[in-house]
Amino acid sequence: MQTFTPYTSMPFYPGPVSVDPAVAAVLARDYAPPRLGTEYLELYQSVRKRLQYMLGTKEDVLIATGEGMLVLWGALKSLLKPGDTVLSVGTGVFGDGFADMAEILGCRAIRISEPYDSTITDSTLEKVRRAILEHRPVLMTAVHCETPSGTLNPLEGLGRLKHEMGVPFFVVDAVASAGGAPVDTDLWHADCVLGGSQKCLSCPPDMSFMTVSEAAWERIREVGYAGYDAVKPFDGACEDAMRHPYTPNWWGVAALDASLAVLEAEGWENVFARHDAVARQCREGLAQIGIPLWTAPDAVNSPTVTAARIPEGWSWPAWREALAAEGLVVGGSLGPLNGKIFRLGHMGTQANATNMENALKVMKKILSR
Repeated sequence: MQTFTPYTSMPFYPGPVSVDPAVAAVLARDYAPPRLGTEYLELYQSVRKRLQYMLGTKEDVLIATGEGMLVLWGALKSLLKPGDTVLSVGTGVFGDGFADMAEILGCRAIRISEPYDSTITDSTLEKVRRAILEHRPVLMTAVHCETPSGTLNPLEGLGRLKHEMGVPFFVVDAVASAGGAPVDTDLWHADCVLGGSQKCLSCPPDMSFMTVSEAAWERIREVGYAGYDAVKPFDGACEDAMRHPYTPNWWGVAALDASLAVLEAEGWENVFARHDAVARQCREGLAQIGIPLWTAPDAVNSPTVTAARIPEGWSWPAWREALAAEGLVVGGSLGPLNGKIFRLGHMGTQANATNMENALKVMKKILSR
Protein backbone atom coordinates (compact mmCIF):
# COMPACT_ATOMS: atom_id res chain seq x y z
CA MET A 1 0.00 0.00 0.00
CA GLN A 2 1.23 3.49 -0.80
CA THR A 3 2.80 5.37 2.13
CA PHE A 4 0.79 8.38 3.29
CA THR A 5 2.57 11.71 2.80
CA PRO A 6 1.33 15.30 3.30
CA TYR A 7 0.79 17.37 0.19
CA THR A 8 3.57 19.77 1.18
CA SER A 9 6.34 19.93 3.77
CA MET A 10 4.72 22.71 5.83
CA PRO A 11 0.92 22.64 5.50
CA PHE A 12 -0.59 25.53 7.46
CA TYR A 13 -3.70 26.22 5.43
CA PRO A 14 -6.59 27.07 7.82
CA GLY A 15 -8.79 24.22 6.63
CA PRO A 16 -9.15 21.74 5.17
CA VAL A 17 -6.05 20.61 7.03
CA SER A 18 -3.62 17.83 6.20
CA VAL A 19 -5.32 14.49 6.84
CA ASP A 20 -4.11 12.40 9.79
CA PRO A 21 -2.34 9.17 8.67
CA ALA A 22 -4.66 7.15 10.94
CA VAL A 23 -7.62 8.66 9.10
CA ALA A 24 -6.09 7.90 5.71
CA ALA A 25 -5.65 4.28 6.78
CA VAL A 26 -9.35 3.70 7.48
CA LEU A 27 -10.31 5.41 4.23
CA ALA A 28 -8.20 2.87 2.33
CA ARG A 29 -10.41 -0.11 3.20
CA ASP A 30 -13.78 -1.15 1.83
CA TYR A 31 -16.99 -1.21 3.86
CA ALA A 32 -20.22 -3.14 3.46
CA PRO A 33 -23.51 -1.33 2.84
CA PRO A 34 -24.22 0.42 6.18
CA ARG A 35 -27.73 -1.00 6.42
CA LEU A 36 -26.51 -4.62 6.50
CA GLY A 37 -26.10 -5.91 10.03
CA THR A 38 -25.33 -3.80 13.10
CA GLU A 39 -21.64 -2.90 12.70
CA TYR A 40 -22.20 0.54 11.19
CA LEU A 41 -24.85 1.55 13.73
CA GLU A 42 -22.56 0.48 16.58
CA LEU A 43 -19.80 2.65 15.09
CA TYR A 44 -22.18 5.60 14.67
CA GLN A 45 -23.32 5.30 18.28
CA SER A 46 -19.71 5.10 19.51
CA VAL A 47 -18.63 8.18 17.54
CA ARG A 48 -21.72 10.03 18.76
CA LYS A 49 -20.69 9.43 22.38
CA ARG A 50 -17.14 10.56 21.65
CA LEU A 51 -18.44 13.74 20.04
CA GLN A 52 -20.70 14.39 23.03
CA TYR A 53 -17.64 14.34 25.27
CA MET A 54 -15.58 16.54 22.96
CA LEU A 55 -18.42 19.06 22.65
CA GLY A 56 -19.18 19.15 26.37
CA THR A 57 -22.79 18.00 26.20
CA LYS A 58 -25.21 15.37 27.42
CA GLU A 59 -27.64 16.31 24.65
CA ASP A 60 -28.10 14.53 21.34
CA VAL A 61 -25.47 14.69 18.60
CA LEU A 62 -26.13 13.87 14.95
CA ILE A 63 -23.55 13.13 12.26
CA ALA A 64 -24.33 14.19 8.70
CA THR A 65 -22.67 13.72 5.33
CA GLY A 66 -21.49 17.07 4.01
CA GLU A 67 -19.01 19.84 4.80
CA GLY A 68 -19.57 22.07 7.86
CA MET A 69 -21.83 24.53 6.03
CA LEU A 70 -24.38 21.72 5.81
CA VAL A 71 -25.18 21.88 9.53
CA LEU A 72 -25.01 25.68 9.61
CA TRP A 73 -27.80 25.87 7.05
CA GLY A 74 -29.54 22.82 8.46
CA ALA A 75 -29.74 24.25 11.97
CA LEU A 76 -31.20 27.58 10.82
CA LYS A 77 -33.66 26.08 8.36
CA SER A 78 -34.80 23.51 10.92
CA LEU A 79 -35.29 25.97 13.80
CA LEU A 80 -36.61 29.10 12.08
CA LYS A 81 -39.88 30.17 10.52
CA PRO A 82 -40.22 33.12 8.09
CA GLY A 83 -40.62 36.32 10.06
CA ASP A 84 -38.75 35.12 13.14
CA THR A 85 -36.28 37.52 14.74
CA VAL A 86 -32.65 36.39 14.89
CA LEU A 87 -30.01 38.15 16.98
CA SER A 88 -26.61 37.76 15.33
CA VAL A 89 -23.55 38.47 17.50
CA GLY A 90 -20.60 38.84 15.15
CA THR A 91 -16.92 39.66 15.43
CA GLY A 92 -16.02 38.58 11.92
CA VAL A 93 -17.12 37.40 8.50
CA PHE A 94 -18.75 34.18 9.69
CA GLY A 95 -20.47 35.73 12.70
CA ASP A 96 -22.10 38.39 10.56
CA GLY A 97 -22.78 35.74 7.95
CA PHE A 98 -25.36 34.17 10.25
CA ALA A 99 -27.46 37.33 9.88
CA ASP A 100 -27.18 37.15 6.09
CA MET A 101 -28.34 33.53 6.17
CA ALA A 102 -31.29 34.36 8.42
CA GLU A 103 -32.42 37.11 6.05
CA ILE A 104 -32.19 34.75 3.09
CA LEU A 105 -34.60 32.49 4.99
CA GLY A 106 -37.09 35.35 5.37
CA CYS A 107 -36.26 36.21 8.95
CA ARG A 108 -35.60 39.56 10.59
CA ALA A 109 -31.93 39.86 11.56
CA ILE A 110 -30.73 42.11 14.36
CA ARG A 111 -26.97 42.55 14.05
CA ILE A 112 -24.50 43.26 16.80
CA SER A 113 -21.34 43.52 14.74
CA GLU A 114 -18.07 44.26 16.51
CA PRO A 115 -14.77 45.14 14.77
CA TYR A 116 -13.28 42.14 13.00
CA ASP A 117 -10.04 42.32 14.98
CA SER A 118 -11.89 42.02 18.31
CA THR A 119 -13.68 39.43 20.44
CA ILE A 120 -16.77 39.53 22.65
CA THR A 121 -16.37 41.84 25.67
CA ASP A 122 -18.54 43.10 28.52
CA SER A 123 -19.51 45.99 26.25
CA THR A 124 -20.74 43.47 23.66
CA LEU A 125 -22.77 41.66 26.29
CA GLU A 126 -24.46 44.90 27.31
CA LYS A 127 -25.45 45.51 23.67
CA VAL A 128 -26.81 41.96 23.53
CA ARG A 129 -28.78 42.46 26.74
CA ARG A 130 -30.42 45.62 25.36
CA ALA A 131 -31.14 43.95 22.02
CA ILE A 132 -32.83 40.99 23.71
CA LEU A 133 -35.04 43.32 25.75
CA GLU A 134 -36.01 45.37 22.70
CA HIS A 135 -36.40 42.69 20.02
CA ARG A 136 -37.15 39.43 21.87
CA PRO A 137 -35.35 37.18 19.36
CA VAL A 138 -36.36 33.59 18.76
CA LEU A 139 -32.77 32.60 18.14
CA MET A 140 -29.29 33.98 18.87
CA THR A 141 -26.14 33.07 16.93
CA ALA A 142 -22.40 33.36 17.51
CA VAL A 143 -19.11 31.94 16.24
CA HIS A 144 -16.62 30.43 18.66
CA CYS A 145 -13.51 30.59 16.43
CA GLU A 146 -13.69 33.34 13.80
CA THR A 147 -11.33 31.65 11.36
CA PRO A 148 -10.98 34.62 8.95
CA SER A 149 -9.89 36.84 11.88
CA GLY A 150 -7.86 34.36 13.96
CA THR A 151 -9.91 34.99 17.11
CA LEU A 152 -11.68 32.88 19.76
CA ASN A 153 -14.84 34.31 21.30
CA PRO A 154 -15.59 33.67 24.99
CA LEU A 155 -19.20 32.47 24.97
CA GLU A 156 -20.06 31.94 28.64
CA GLY A 157 -21.53 35.43 28.95
CA LEU A 158 -23.73 35.03 25.88
CA GLY A 159 -24.95 31.69 27.17
CA ARG A 160 -25.78 33.20 30.52
CA LEU A 161 -27.82 35.97 28.89
CA LYS A 162 -29.60 33.42 26.72
CA HIS A 163 -30.55 31.41 29.79
CA GLU A 164 -31.45 34.27 32.13
CA MET A 165 -33.37 36.35 29.59
CA GLY A 166 -35.31 33.50 28.06
CA VAL A 167 -33.99 33.49 24.48
CA PRO A 168 -35.48 30.25 23.13
CA PHE A 169 -32.51 29.06 21.05
CA PHE A 170 -28.75 29.64 20.82
CA VAL A 171 -26.75 28.35 17.83
CA VAL A 172 -22.93 28.31 17.86
CA ASP A 173 -20.50 27.71 15.00
CA ALA A 174 -17.57 25.73 16.46
CA VAL A 175 -16.31 24.35 13.15
CA ALA A 176 -12.74 25.66 13.62
CA SER A 177 -12.49 25.14 17.39
CA ALA A 178 -14.02 21.73 18.13
CA GLY A 179 -11.13 19.37 18.78
CA GLY A 180 -8.55 22.13 19.20
CA ALA A 181 -10.02 24.15 22.06
CA PRO A 182 -12.48 23.35 24.85
CA VAL A 183 -16.11 23.50 23.71
CA ASP A 184 -18.71 23.72 26.50
CA THR A 185 -22.09 23.29 24.87
CA ASP A 186 -24.09 22.75 28.05
CA LEU A 187 -22.23 25.46 29.99
CA TRP A 188 -23.04 27.89 27.17
CA HIS A 189 -26.73 26.86 27.26
CA ALA A 190 -26.34 26.29 23.51
CA ASP A 191 -29.06 24.37 21.71
CA CYS A 192 -27.04 23.57 18.60
CA VAL A 193 -23.24 23.60 18.39
CA LEU A 194 -22.01 22.95 14.87
CA GLY A 195 -18.78 21.28 13.76
CA GLY A 196 -17.01 19.86 10.73
CA SER A 197 -14.52 17.12 9.99
CA GLN A 198 -11.95 19.12 8.02
CA LYS A 199 -10.47 21.35 10.72
CA CYS A 200 -9.12 20.17 14.09
CA LEU A 201 -10.20 16.57 13.46
CA SER A 202 -7.91 16.30 10.40
CA CYS A 203 -10.39 14.41 8.23
CA PRO A 204 -11.53 15.05 4.65
CA PRO A 205 -14.16 17.81 4.27
CA ASP A 206 -17.11 15.45 3.92
CA MET A 207 -18.69 15.20 7.38
CA SER A 208 -20.41 17.54 9.81
CA PHE A 209 -21.99 17.16 13.20
CA MET A 210 -24.19 19.12 15.55
CA THR A 211 -25.58 18.97 19.05
CA VAL A 212 -29.35 19.16 19.42
CA SER A 213 -30.98 20.03 22.74
CA GLU A 214 -34.36 18.58 23.66
CA ALA A 215 -35.91 22.05 23.28
CA ALA A 216 -34.39 22.27 19.80
CA TRP A 217 -35.82 18.85 18.90
CA GLU A 218 -39.30 20.04 19.87
CA ARG A 219 -38.94 23.11 17.68
CA ILE A 220 -37.46 21.07 14.80
CA ARG A 221 -40.45 18.72 14.86
CA GLU A 222 -42.78 21.74 14.86
CA VAL A 223 -41.05 23.53 11.96
CA GLY A 224 -40.93 20.33 9.91
CA TYR A 225 -38.31 21.50 7.42
CA ALA A 226 -37.51 18.84 4.80
CA GLY A 227 -34.36 18.87 2.66
CA TYR A 228 -30.95 17.28 2.40
CA ASP A 229 -29.66 19.55 5.17
CA ALA A 230 -32.71 19.04 7.41
CA VAL A 231 -32.28 17.93 11.01
CA LYS A 232 -35.73 16.36 11.47
CA PRO A 233 -34.99 13.20 9.43
CA PHE A 234 -32.27 12.30 11.97
CA ASP A 235 -34.87 11.96 14.71
CA GLY A 236 -34.25 8.43 16.00
CA ALA A 237 -31.46 7.67 13.53
CA CYS A 238 -29.11 6.76 16.35
CA GLU A 239 -31.26 3.71 17.12
CA ASP A 240 -31.87 2.42 13.60
CA ALA A 241 -29.63 2.72 10.53
CA MET A 242 -32.72 2.38 8.32
CA ARG A 243 -33.94 5.71 9.70
CA HIS A 244 -30.99 7.69 8.32
CA PRO A 245 -32.36 10.13 5.74
CA TYR A 246 -29.83 9.09 3.08
CA THR A 247 -27.17 6.45 2.56
CA PRO A 248 -24.91 6.68 5.62
CA ASN A 249 -21.27 7.49 4.92
CA TRP A 250 -19.39 4.64 6.61
CA TRP A 251 -16.02 6.01 5.40
CA GLY A 252 -16.73 9.43 6.90
CA VAL A 253 -17.86 8.08 10.27
CA ALA A 254 -14.89 5.69 10.36
CA ALA A 255 -12.57 8.63 9.67
CA LEU A 256 -14.08 10.59 12.57
CA ASP A 257 -13.69 7.51 14.77
CA ALA A 258 -10.01 7.15 13.87
CA SER A 259 -9.33 10.84 14.47
CA LEU A 260 -11.09 10.87 17.83
CA ALA A 261 -9.21 7.74 18.88
CA VAL A 262 -5.88 9.45 18.16
CA LEU A 263 -6.87 12.56 20.11
CA GLU A 264 -8.21 10.56 23.04
CA ALA A 265 -4.98 8.56 23.19
CA GLU A 266 -3.04 11.83 23.37
CA GLY A 267 -5.43 13.07 26.07
CA TRP A 268 -7.73 16.06 25.58
CA GLU A 269 -5.82 18.29 28.00
CA ASN A 270 -2.62 17.50 26.10
CA VAL A 271 -4.35 18.17 22.78
CA PHE A 272 -5.48 21.61 23.95
CA ALA A 273 -2.05 22.34 25.44
CA ARG A 274 -0.37 21.41 22.14
CA HIS A 275 -2.61 23.77 20.21
CA ASP A 276 -2.01 26.57 22.74
CA ALA A 277 1.77 26.04 22.63
CA VAL A 278 2.04 26.07 18.82
CA ALA A 279 -0.25 29.12 18.61
CA ARG A 280 1.96 30.96 21.10
CA GLN A 281 5.08 29.85 19.19
CA CYS A 282 3.54 31.20 16.00
CA ARG A 283 2.60 34.60 17.41
CA GLU A 284 5.88 35.12 19.26
CA GLY A 285 7.84 34.02 16.19
CA LEU A 286 5.97 36.43 13.93
CA ALA A 287 6.71 39.29 16.33
CA GLN A 288 10.43 38.44 16.31
CA ILE A 289 10.61 38.69 12.52
CA GLY A 290 8.57 41.89 12.39
CA ILE A 291 5.21 40.61 11.16
CA PRO A 292 2.38 42.18 13.22
CA LEU A 293 -0.75 40.29 14.14
CA TRP A 294 -4.08 41.36 12.69
CA THR A 295 -5.88 41.08 16.01
CA ALA A 296 -6.28 43.94 18.48
CA PRO A 297 -4.09 43.80 21.62
CA ASP A 298 -7.04 42.99 23.89
CA ALA A 299 -8.60 40.36 21.60
CA VAL A 300 -8.50 36.64 22.40
CA ASN A 301 -6.32 34.94 19.79
CA SER A 302 -7.40 31.50 18.65
CA PRO A 303 -5.30 28.43 19.50
CA THR A 304 -6.18 26.98 16.09
CA VAL A 305 -5.45 29.81 13.62
CA THR A 306 -3.35 32.98 13.58
CA ALA A 307 -4.14 35.99 11.42
CA ALA A 308 -1.25 38.34 10.60
CA ARG A 309 -0.81 41.38 8.39
CA ILE A 310 0.82 40.86 5.02
CA PRO A 311 4.36 42.24 5.31
CA GLU A 312 4.93 45.76 4.07
CA GLY A 313 5.96 45.88 0.44
CA TRP A 314 4.29 42.57 -0.42
CA SER A 315 0.99 41.86 -2.14
CA TRP A 316 -0.96 38.84 -0.98
CA PRO A 317 -0.41 36.86 -4.24
CA ALA A 318 3.35 37.54 -4.18
CA TRP A 319 3.65 36.62 -0.48
CA ARG A 320 1.63 33.43 -0.95
CA GLU A 321 3.69 32.34 -3.94
CA ALA A 322 7.01 33.07 -2.23
CA LEU A 323 6.01 30.96 0.76
CA ALA A 324 4.63 28.14 -1.38
CA ALA A 325 7.88 27.97 -3.33
CA GLU A 326 9.55 27.01 -0.03
CA GLY A 327 6.89 24.40 0.81
CA LEU A 328 4.92 26.64 3.19
CA VAL A 329 1.20 26.78 2.39
CA VAL A 330 -0.88 29.42 4.21
CA GLY A 331 -4.29 30.95 3.61
CA GLY A 332 -5.61 34.38 2.82
CA SER A 333 -8.84 35.74 4.30
CA LEU A 334 -12.38 36.61 3.32
CA GLY A 335 -14.66 39.61 2.87
CA PRO A 336 -13.19 42.96 3.94
CA LEU A 337 -10.01 41.19 5.13
CA ASN A 338 -9.24 39.73 1.71
CA GLY A 339 -5.81 40.83 0.51
CA LYS A 340 -4.91 42.45 3.85
CA ILE A 341 -3.95 39.51 6.02
CA PHE A 342 -2.70 35.94 5.79
CA ARG A 343 -3.51 33.06 8.12
CA LEU A 344 -1.65 30.07 9.49
CA GLY A 345 -3.90 27.19 10.46
CA HIS A 346 -2.19 25.40 13.35
CA MET A 347 -4.99 22.95 14.05
CA GLY A 348 -5.20 19.18 14.12
CA THR A 349 -2.18 17.61 12.43
CA GLN A 350 -0.90 21.11 11.72
CA ALA A 351 -0.48 21.99 15.40
CA ASN A 352 3.09 20.83 15.04
CA ALA A 353 5.96 22.67 16.76
CA THR A 354 8.67 21.43 14.38
CA ASN A 355 6.76 22.48 11.30
CA MET A 356 5.97 25.84 12.89
CA GLU A 357 9.66 26.42 13.62
CA ASN A 358 10.46 25.67 9.99
CA ALA A 359 7.65 27.91 8.78
CA LEU A 360 8.98 30.85 10.79
CA LYS A 361 12.46 30.26 9.37
CA VAL A 362 11.04 30.32 5.86
CA MET A 363 9.28 33.65 6.47
CA LYS A 364 12.39 35.16 8.01
CA LYS A 365 14.47 33.96 5.05
CA ILE A 366 12.08 35.49 2.51
CA LEU A 367 11.89 38.79 4.36
CA SER A 368 15.69 39.02 4.49
CA ARG A 369 16.03 38.89 0.71
